[in-house]
Amino acid sequence: MKELIHSLKGDKVIWAFVALLALFSFMPVFSASSNLAYMRHGSGNALTYLLKHGAQVFVGFFILYKIHKVPYHYFRTISRLLLPVVWILLVYTLLKGTIIDGANASRWIQIPFIGITFQTSTLASIVLYVFVARYLSKSRETPITFKSSLWDLWTPVFITIALILPANLSTAALIFAMVIMLAFIGKYPMKYIGIILAAGIIGLTFFILVAKAFPDAFPNRVDTWINRIDNFTSDKPDEDDYQIEKAKIAIASGGIYGLGPGKSVQKNFLPQSSSDFIYAIIVEEYGLFGGLLVLSLYLLLLFRFVVAAHKANSLFGKLVVIGLGFPIIFQAMTNMAVAVELFPVTGQTLPLISSGGSSIWMTCIALGIILSVTKKEEEIAEELAEKQKREEALQRLIDKQLQEEEAASLAAEQTELENYSIEDKANPLEPVLKKN
Repeated sequence: MKELIHSLKGDKVIWAFVALLALFSFMPVFSASSNLAYMRHGSGNALTYLLKHGAQVFVGFFILYKIHKVPYHYFRTISRLLLPVVWILLVYTLLKGTIIDGANASRWIQIPFIGITFQTSTLASIVLYVFVARYLSKSRETPITFKSSLWDLWTPVFITIALILPANLSTAALIFAMVIMLAFIGKYPMKYIGIILAAGIIGLTFFILVAKAFPDAFPNRVDTWINRIDNFTSDKPDEDDYQIEKAKIAIASGGIYGLGPGKSVQKNFLPQSSSDFIYAIIVEEYGLFGGLLVLSLYLLLLFRFVVAAHKANSLFGKLVVIGLGFPIIFQAMTNMAVAVELFPVTGQTLPLISSGGSSIWMTCIALGIILSVTKKEEEIAEELAEKQKREEALQRLIDKQLQEEEAASLAAEQTELENYSIEDKANPLEPVLKKN
Protein backbone atom coordinates (compact mmCIF):
# COMPACT_ATOMS: atom_id res chain seq x y z
CA MET A 1 0.00 0.00 0.00
CA LYS A 2 2.86 2.38 0.83
CA GLU A 3 4.41 1.73 -2.57
CA LEU A 4 1.08 2.43 -4.29
CA ILE A 5 0.62 5.69 -2.39
CA HIS A 6 4.22 6.65 -3.14
CA SER A 7 3.61 6.05 -6.86
CA LEU A 8 0.76 8.58 -6.85
CA LYS A 9 2.05 11.86 -8.17
CA GLY A 10 0.51 15.30 -8.03
CA ASP A 11 -1.47 17.06 -5.34
CA LYS A 12 -2.01 14.54 -2.52
CA VAL A 13 -4.86 16.61 -1.05
CA ILE A 14 -6.85 16.34 -4.30
CA TRP A 15 -6.17 12.60 -4.28
CA ALA A 16 -7.48 12.40 -0.71
CA PHE A 17 -10.71 14.31 -1.39
CA VAL A 18 -11.42 12.30 -4.54
CA ALA A 19 -10.84 9.04 -2.67
CA LEU A 20 -13.10 10.14 0.20
CA LEU A 21 -15.96 11.04 -2.15
CA ALA A 22 -15.59 7.77 -4.05
CA LEU A 23 -15.49 5.66 -0.89
CA PHE A 24 -18.47 7.47 0.58
CA SER A 25 -20.47 6.85 -2.61
CA PHE A 26 -20.74 3.10 -1.91
CA MET A 27 -23.12 3.55 1.02
CA PRO A 28 -25.81 5.77 -0.58
CA VAL A 29 -25.55 3.94 -3.93
CA PHE A 30 -26.06 0.57 -2.21
CA SER A 31 -29.03 1.92 -0.29
CA ALA A 32 -30.66 3.80 -3.18
CA SER A 33 -30.21 0.93 -5.65
CA SER A 34 -32.58 -1.34 -3.74
CA ASN A 35 -35.46 0.46 -5.47
CA LEU A 36 -34.01 -0.36 -8.90
CA ALA A 37 -33.35 -3.95 -7.85
CA TYR A 38 -36.96 -4.36 -6.76
CA MET A 39 -38.46 -2.78 -9.89
CA ARG A 40 -36.24 -4.65 -12.34
CA HIS A 41 -35.72 -7.99 -10.62
CA GLY A 42 -38.39 -8.10 -7.93
CA SER A 43 -35.87 -9.15 -5.29
CA GLY A 44 -34.74 -5.86 -3.80
CA ASN A 45 -31.20 -7.25 -3.56
CA ALA A 46 -28.90 -4.35 -4.46
CA LEU A 47 -25.67 -6.33 -4.17
CA THR A 48 -25.41 -6.56 -7.96
CA TYR A 49 -25.66 -2.79 -8.27
CA LEU A 50 -23.07 -2.33 -5.52
CA LEU A 51 -20.60 -4.64 -7.28
CA LYS A 52 -21.30 -2.85 -10.56
CA HIS A 53 -20.68 0.52 -8.94
CA GLY A 54 -17.47 -0.82 -7.37
CA ALA A 55 -16.25 -2.02 -10.76
CA GLN A 56 -17.05 1.38 -12.30
CA VAL A 57 -15.17 3.21 -9.54
CA PHE A 58 -12.20 0.84 -9.92
CA VAL A 59 -12.06 1.42 -13.67
CA GLY A 60 -12.43 5.16 -13.06
CA PHE A 61 -9.46 5.25 -10.71
CA PHE A 62 -7.44 3.13 -13.14
CA ILE A 63 -8.19 5.74 -15.83
CA LEU A 64 -7.34 8.51 -13.37
CA TYR A 65 -4.01 6.86 -12.52
CA LYS A 66 -3.04 6.38 -16.17
CA ILE A 67 -4.10 9.86 -17.27
CA HIS A 68 -2.19 11.61 -14.47
CA LYS A 69 1.02 9.96 -15.70
CA VAL A 70 0.74 11.71 -19.08
CA PRO A 71 2.55 15.10 -19.27
CA TYR A 72 -0.25 17.65 -19.37
CA HIS A 73 1.20 19.65 -22.27
CA TYR A 74 0.44 16.66 -24.53
CA PHE A 75 -3.24 17.50 -24.16
CA ARG A 76 -2.72 20.68 -26.20
CA THR A 77 -2.39 18.61 -29.36
CA ILE A 78 -4.79 15.88 -28.20
CA SER A 79 -7.62 18.40 -27.79
CA ARG A 80 -7.23 19.61 -31.37
CA LEU A 81 -7.16 16.07 -32.75
CA LEU A 82 -10.13 14.86 -30.69
CA LEU A 83 -12.45 17.79 -31.37
CA PRO A 84 -13.54 16.59 -34.86
CA VAL A 85 -13.93 13.06 -33.45
CA VAL A 86 -16.17 14.43 -30.70
CA TRP A 87 -18.33 16.20 -33.28
CA ILE A 88 -18.82 12.92 -35.16
CA LEU A 89 -19.80 11.18 -31.91
CA LEU A 90 -22.26 13.95 -31.05
CA VAL A 91 -23.90 13.74 -34.48
CA TYR A 92 -24.13 9.97 -34.14
CA THR A 93 -25.66 10.40 -30.68
CA LEU A 94 -28.35 12.73 -32.05
CA LEU A 95 -29.20 10.30 -34.83
CA LYS A 96 -28.70 6.90 -33.22
CA GLY A 97 -28.44 7.65 -29.52
CA THR A 98 -29.78 5.41 -26.78
CA ILE A 99 -32.46 6.34 -24.27
CA ILE A 100 -31.76 5.15 -20.72
CA ASP A 101 -34.28 4.81 -17.88
CA GLY A 102 -36.97 6.47 -19.95
CA ALA A 103 -35.09 9.74 -20.29
CA ASN A 104 -36.71 11.96 -22.86
CA ALA A 105 -33.49 12.41 -24.81
CA SER A 106 -30.93 10.42 -26.75
CA ARG A 107 -27.77 11.34 -24.84
CA TRP A 108 -25.92 8.02 -24.77
CA ILE A 109 -24.23 5.77 -27.29
CA GLN A 110 -23.49 2.12 -26.82
CA ILE A 111 -19.99 0.78 -27.39
CA PRO A 112 -20.18 -2.19 -29.77
CA PHE A 113 -19.38 -5.70 -28.44
CA ILE A 114 -19.06 -4.37 -24.87
CA GLY A 115 -22.57 -3.14 -24.21
CA ILE A 116 -21.36 -0.16 -22.18
CA THR A 117 -23.12 3.16 -22.75
CA PHE A 118 -21.59 6.56 -22.20
CA GLN A 119 -22.73 10.14 -22.54
CA THR A 120 -20.82 11.80 -25.36
CA SER A 121 -21.50 15.33 -24.12
CA THR A 122 -19.29 14.78 -21.06
CA LEU A 123 -16.34 13.77 -23.24
CA ALA A 124 -17.06 16.73 -25.53
CA SER A 125 -16.97 19.15 -22.59
CA ILE A 126 -13.54 17.92 -21.42
CA VAL A 127 -12.04 18.17 -24.91
CA LEU A 128 -13.58 21.61 -25.43
CA TYR A 129 -12.31 23.03 -22.12
CA VAL A 130 -8.75 21.94 -22.90
CA PHE A 131 -9.09 23.33 -26.43
CA VAL A 132 -10.23 26.71 -25.09
CA ALA A 133 -7.40 26.75 -22.52
CA ARG A 134 -4.93 26.00 -25.31
CA TYR A 135 -6.19 28.90 -27.43
CA LEU A 136 -6.24 31.41 -24.57
CA SER A 137 -2.73 30.49 -23.45
CA LYS A 138 -1.45 30.68 -27.01
CA SER A 139 -3.15 34.01 -27.71
CA ARG A 140 -0.96 35.74 -25.11
CA GLU A 141 1.86 35.63 -27.64
CA THR A 142 -0.06 37.79 -30.16
CA PRO A 143 -2.81 40.40 -29.67
CA ILE A 144 -6.36 38.99 -29.85
CA THR A 145 -8.65 40.22 -32.60
CA PHE A 146 -12.32 39.36 -32.66
CA LYS A 147 -12.17 38.22 -36.28
CA SER A 148 -9.40 35.69 -35.67
CA SER A 149 -10.88 34.44 -32.39
CA LEU A 150 -14.31 34.09 -33.96
CA TRP A 151 -12.97 31.48 -36.36
CA ASP A 152 -10.27 29.84 -34.23
CA LEU A 153 -12.08 29.80 -30.87
CA TRP A 154 -15.80 30.51 -30.98
CA THR A 155 -16.73 28.56 -34.10
CA PRO A 156 -15.58 25.23 -32.54
CA VAL A 157 -17.27 26.21 -29.26
CA PHE A 158 -20.62 26.95 -30.91
CA ILE A 159 -20.47 23.83 -33.10
CA THR A 160 -19.94 21.66 -30.01
CA ILE A 161 -22.69 23.35 -28.01
CA ALA A 162 -25.11 23.26 -30.96
CA LEU A 163 -24.63 19.49 -31.25
CA ILE A 164 -25.29 19.00 -27.52
CA LEU A 165 -28.19 21.45 -27.21
CA PRO A 166 -31.03 19.43 -28.83
CA ALA A 167 -30.69 16.57 -26.35
CA ASN A 168 -29.27 18.23 -23.26
CA LEU A 169 -29.97 21.89 -22.54
CA SER A 170 -28.52 21.84 -19.02
CA THR A 171 -25.18 20.43 -20.17
CA ALA A 172 -25.01 22.85 -23.10
CA ALA A 173 -25.75 25.78 -20.78
CA LEU A 174 -23.15 24.57 -18.27
CA ILE A 175 -20.49 24.23 -20.98
CA PHE A 176 -21.25 27.69 -22.38
CA ALA A 177 -21.09 29.26 -18.90
CA MET A 178 -17.79 27.54 -18.11
CA VAL A 179 -16.25 28.59 -21.44
CA ILE A 180 -17.27 32.21 -20.79
CA MET A 181 -15.77 32.01 -17.30
CA LEU A 182 -12.58 30.52 -18.75
CA ALA A 183 -12.40 33.30 -21.34
CA PHE A 184 -12.83 35.91 -18.60
CA ILE A 185 -10.08 34.39 -16.45
CA GLY A 186 -7.87 34.05 -19.53
CA LYS A 187 -8.22 37.83 -20.01
CA TYR A 188 -10.15 37.61 -23.25
CA PRO A 189 -11.38 41.17 -24.00
CA MET A 190 -14.59 41.97 -22.12
CA LYS A 191 -16.18 43.74 -25.08
CA TYR A 192 -15.84 40.56 -27.11
CA ILE A 193 -17.27 38.44 -24.27
CA GLY A 194 -20.37 40.66 -24.30
CA ILE A 195 -20.81 40.07 -28.03
CA ILE A 196 -20.46 36.30 -27.55
CA LEU A 197 -23.03 36.30 -24.72
CA ALA A 198 -25.50 38.18 -26.88
CA ALA A 199 -24.86 35.79 -29.77
CA GLY A 200 -25.43 32.81 -27.48
CA ILE A 201 -28.77 34.17 -26.22
CA ILE A 202 -29.91 34.98 -29.76
CA GLY A 203 -28.85 31.54 -30.97
CA LEU A 204 -30.76 29.77 -28.17
CA THR A 205 -33.88 31.86 -28.84
CA PHE A 206 -33.70 31.11 -32.55
CA PHE A 207 -33.31 27.39 -31.87
CA ILE A 208 -36.35 27.34 -29.58
CA LEU A 209 -38.45 29.18 -32.19
CA VAL A 210 -37.38 26.76 -34.92
CA ALA A 211 -38.09 23.79 -32.65
CA LYS A 212 -41.54 25.19 -31.90
CA ALA A 213 -42.24 25.78 -35.58
CA PHE A 214 -41.04 22.31 -36.61
CA PRO A 215 -41.77 20.03 -33.64
CA ASP A 216 -41.17 16.86 -35.66
CA ALA A 217 -37.58 17.88 -36.32
CA PHE A 218 -36.83 17.89 -32.62
CA PRO A 219 -38.76 15.41 -30.48
CA ASN A 220 -40.56 16.94 -27.49
CA ARG A 221 -37.28 17.94 -25.86
CA VAL A 222 -37.82 21.69 -26.19
CA ASP A 223 -41.30 21.35 -24.69
CA THR A 224 -39.73 19.50 -21.77
CA TRP A 225 -37.35 22.42 -21.11
CA ILE A 226 -40.10 24.99 -21.26
CA ASN A 227 -42.42 22.93 -19.07
CA ARG A 228 -39.70 22.45 -16.48
CA ILE A 229 -39.01 26.17 -16.30
CA ASP A 230 -42.73 27.00 -16.22
CA ASN A 231 -43.43 24.42 -13.53
CA PHE A 232 -40.46 25.61 -11.50
CA THR A 233 -41.82 29.16 -11.47
CA SER A 234 -45.44 28.11 -10.89
CA ASP A 235 -47.44 25.68 -8.78
CA LYS A 236 -48.53 23.50 -11.67
CA PRO A 237 -47.92 19.84 -10.74
CA ASP A 238 -46.10 17.45 -13.08
CA GLU A 239 -43.63 14.53 -13.03
CA ASP A 240 -40.69 16.76 -12.08
CA ASP A 241 -42.67 18.22 -9.21
CA TYR A 242 -43.32 14.68 -8.04
CA GLN A 243 -39.57 14.02 -7.90
CA ILE A 244 -38.86 17.34 -6.20
CA GLU A 245 -41.58 16.76 -3.60
CA LYS A 246 -40.22 13.31 -2.79
CA ALA A 247 -36.71 14.76 -2.57
CA LYS A 248 -37.86 17.47 -0.16
CA ILE A 249 -39.70 14.90 1.94
CA ALA A 250 -36.49 12.86 2.11
CA ILE A 251 -34.48 15.90 3.20
CA ALA A 252 -37.09 16.90 5.82
CA SER A 253 -37.22 13.33 7.15
CA GLY A 254 -33.47 13.27 7.65
CA GLY A 255 -33.46 16.06 10.20
CA ILE A 256 -30.19 16.75 11.99
CA TYR A 257 -28.81 13.24 12.41
CA GLY A 258 -30.63 11.26 9.69
CA LEU A 259 -32.54 8.00 9.73
CA GLY A 260 -29.37 5.93 9.51
CA PRO A 261 -27.52 4.17 6.68
CA GLY A 262 -29.83 2.13 4.47
CA LYS A 263 -33.00 3.33 6.22
CA SER A 264 -34.22 5.74 3.57
CA VAL A 265 -37.91 5.55 2.78
CA GLN A 266 -38.12 7.92 -0.18
CA LYS A 267 -35.64 5.86 -2.20
CA ASN A 268 -38.64 3.62 -2.95
CA PHE A 269 -40.47 6.51 -4.60
CA LEU A 270 -37.73 8.56 -6.28
CA PRO A 271 -37.19 7.33 -9.86
CA GLN A 272 -33.57 8.55 -10.00
CA SER A 273 -32.66 7.94 -6.36
CA SER A 274 -29.18 6.56 -7.12
CA SER A 275 -28.17 9.23 -9.64
CA ASP A 276 -29.92 12.60 -10.08
CA PHE A 277 -31.47 12.72 -6.58
CA ILE A 278 -28.88 10.82 -4.58
CA TYR A 279 -28.15 13.92 -2.49
CA ALA A 280 -31.70 13.79 -1.08
CA ILE A 281 -31.10 10.17 -0.05
CA ILE A 282 -27.79 11.16 1.58
CA VAL A 283 -29.49 13.85 3.68
CA GLU A 284 -32.36 11.51 4.57
CA GLU A 285 -30.01 8.79 5.83
CA TYR A 286 -27.16 10.89 7.25
CA GLY A 287 -29.01 14.06 8.17
CA LEU A 288 -27.90 17.63 7.98
CA PHE A 289 -24.42 16.65 9.12
CA GLY A 290 -24.02 14.21 6.24
CA GLY A 291 -25.31 16.72 3.72
CA LEU A 292 -22.99 19.45 4.99
CA LEU A 293 -20.07 17.01 5.01
CA VAL A 294 -20.56 16.22 1.32
CA LEU A 295 -20.96 19.91 0.52
CA SER A 296 -17.80 20.71 2.49
CA LEU A 297 -15.78 18.09 0.61
CA TYR A 298 -16.72 19.68 -2.71
CA LEU A 299 -15.93 23.18 -1.42
CA LEU A 300 -12.56 22.02 -0.09
CA LEU A 301 -11.88 20.39 -3.44
CA LEU A 302 -12.73 23.70 -5.12
CA PHE A 303 -10.30 25.50 -2.81
CA ARG A 304 -7.61 22.97 -3.70
CA PHE A 305 -8.24 23.53 -7.40
CA VAL A 306 -7.67 27.25 -6.84
CA VAL A 307 -4.41 26.49 -5.02
CA ALA A 308 -3.30 24.15 -7.81
CA ALA A 309 -4.11 26.77 -10.46
CA HIS A 310 -2.17 29.40 -8.51
CA LYS A 311 0.88 27.13 -8.26
CA ALA A 312 0.91 26.21 -11.96
CA ASN A 313 3.87 27.86 -13.64
CA SER A 314 2.27 28.10 -17.10
CA LEU A 315 -0.89 29.87 -18.22
CA PHE A 316 -2.06 26.73 -20.00
CA GLY A 317 -1.73 24.75 -16.77
CA LYS A 318 -3.68 27.37 -14.80
CA LEU A 319 -6.50 27.45 -17.35
CA VAL A 320 -6.66 23.65 -17.60
CA VAL A 321 -7.09 23.30 -13.82
CA ILE A 322 -9.78 25.97 -13.76
CA GLY A 323 -11.50 24.78 -16.93
CA LEU A 324 -11.72 21.16 -15.80
CA GLY A 325 -12.01 21.63 -12.03
CA PHE A 326 -14.67 24.29 -11.74
CA PRO A 327 -17.29 22.44 -13.87
CA ILE A 328 -17.02 19.43 -11.54
CA ILE A 329 -17.84 21.60 -8.54
CA PHE A 330 -20.52 23.56 -10.39
CA GLN A 331 -22.16 20.33 -11.49
CA ALA A 332 -22.16 19.12 -7.88
CA MET A 333 -23.73 22.38 -6.70
CA THR A 334 -26.34 22.15 -9.45
CA ASN A 335 -27.27 18.61 -8.42
CA MET A 336 -27.64 19.62 -4.77
CA ALA A 337 -29.57 22.77 -5.72
CA VAL A 338 -32.08 20.69 -7.71
CA ALA A 339 -32.64 18.41 -4.72
CA VAL A 340 -33.64 21.40 -2.56
CA GLU A 341 -35.61 23.07 -5.41
CA LEU A 342 -33.27 26.00 -5.92
CA PHE A 343 -32.92 25.00 -9.60
CA PRO A 344 -35.35 23.26 -11.96
CA VAL A 345 -34.67 19.59 -12.72
CA THR A 346 -31.57 19.38 -14.93
CA GLY A 347 -30.46 15.75 -14.97
CA GLN A 348 -26.98 16.55 -13.68
CA THR A 349 -25.42 13.82 -11.53
CA LEU A 350 -23.39 14.24 -8.35
CA PRO A 351 -19.75 13.77 -9.45
CA LEU A 352 -17.96 10.73 -8.00
CA ILE A 353 -21.00 9.79 -5.88
CA SER A 354 -23.91 9.14 -8.25
CA SER A 355 -24.02 5.75 -9.94
CA GLY A 356 -23.22 5.63 -13.64
CA GLY A 357 -20.03 4.46 -15.26
CA SER A 358 -19.59 7.10 -17.97
CA SER A 359 -20.08 10.05 -15.60
CA ILE A 360 -17.54 8.59 -13.15
CA TRP A 361 -15.05 7.84 -15.91
CA MET A 362 -15.31 11.27 -17.53
CA THR A 363 -14.88 12.93 -14.15
CA CYS A 364 -11.80 10.79 -13.55
CA ILE A 365 -10.36 11.82 -16.93
CA ALA A 366 -10.77 15.49 -15.98
CA LEU A 367 -9.23 14.90 -12.55
CA GLY A 368 -6.37 12.95 -14.13
CA ILE A 369 -5.47 15.92 -16.34
CA ILE A 370 -5.65 18.25 -13.32
CA LEU A 371 -3.37 15.95 -11.32
CA SER A 372 -1.02 15.82 -14.30
CA VAL A 373 -0.67 19.60 -14.02
CA THR A 374 0.01 19.39 -10.28
CA LYS A 375 2.41 16.50 -10.88
CA LYS A 376 4.44 18.71 -13.20
CA GLU A 377 4.67 21.40 -10.57
CA GLU A 378 5.66 18.77 -8.03
CA GLU A 379 8.36 17.49 -10.38
CA ILE A 380 9.64 21.02 -10.93
CA ALA A 381 9.77 21.59 -7.17
CA GLU A 382 11.62 18.28 -6.70
CA GLU A 383 14.06 19.20 -9.47
CA LEU A 384 14.71 22.60 -7.88
CA ALA A 385 15.22 20.97 -4.47
CA GLU A 386 17.55 18.39 -5.99
CA LYS A 387 19.44 21.11 -7.84
CA GLN A 388 19.81 23.09 -4.64
CA LYS A 389 21.09 19.99 -2.83
CA ARG A 390 23.64 19.38 -5.60
CA GLU A 391 24.79 22.99 -5.48
CA GLU A 392 25.11 22.84 -1.69
CA ALA A 393 27.06 19.54 -1.91
CA LEU A 394 29.31 21.00 -4.59
CA GLN A 395 29.88 24.11 -2.51
CA ARG A 396 30.82 21.94 0.48
CA LEU A 397 33.35 20.05 -1.66
CA ILE A 398 34.82 23.31 -2.94
CA ASP A 399 35.05 24.70 0.60
CA LYS A 400 36.68 21.50 1.81
CA GLN A 401 39.19 21.57 -1.06
CA LEU A 402 40.00 25.21 -0.37
CA GLN A 403 40.47 24.46 3.32
CA GLU A 404 42.77 21.57 2.53
CA GLU A 405 44.81 23.67 0.10
CA GLU A 406 45.00 26.48 2.64
CA ALA A 407 46.09 24.06 5.35
CA ALA A 408 48.75 22.55 3.05
CA SER A 409 50.02 26.01 2.15
CA LEU A 410 50.27 27.00 5.83
CA ALA A 411 52.10 23.77 6.62
CA ALA A 412 54.60 24.38 3.80
CA GLU A 413 55.25 27.91 5.00
CA GLN A 414 55.75 26.67 8.55
CA THR A 415 58.28 24.07 7.38
CA GLU A 416 60.14 26.65 5.34
CA LEU A 417 60.35 28.97 8.33
CA GLU A 418 61.65 26.20 10.53
CA ASN A 419 64.39 25.27 8.01
CA TYR A 420 65.51 28.87 7.50
CA SER A 421 67.67 30.71 10.08
CA ILE A 422 69.54 34.03 9.98
CA GLU A 423 72.26 32.59 12.30
CA ASP A 424 75.23 31.24 10.33
CA LYS A 425 76.89 28.56 12.46
CA ALA A 426 79.83 28.01 10.03
CA ASN A 427 83.37 29.18 11.13
CA PRO A 428 84.38 32.17 8.95
CA LEU A 429 88.14 31.27 9.38
CA GLU A 430 87.61 27.74 8.15
CA PRO A 431 88.84 28.42 4.54
CA VAL A 432 92.05 30.00 5.92
CA LEU A 433 92.69 27.18 8.33
CA LYS A 434 92.24 24.65 5.54
CA LYS A 435 94.99 26.40 3.50
CA ASN A 436 97.40 26.19 6.34
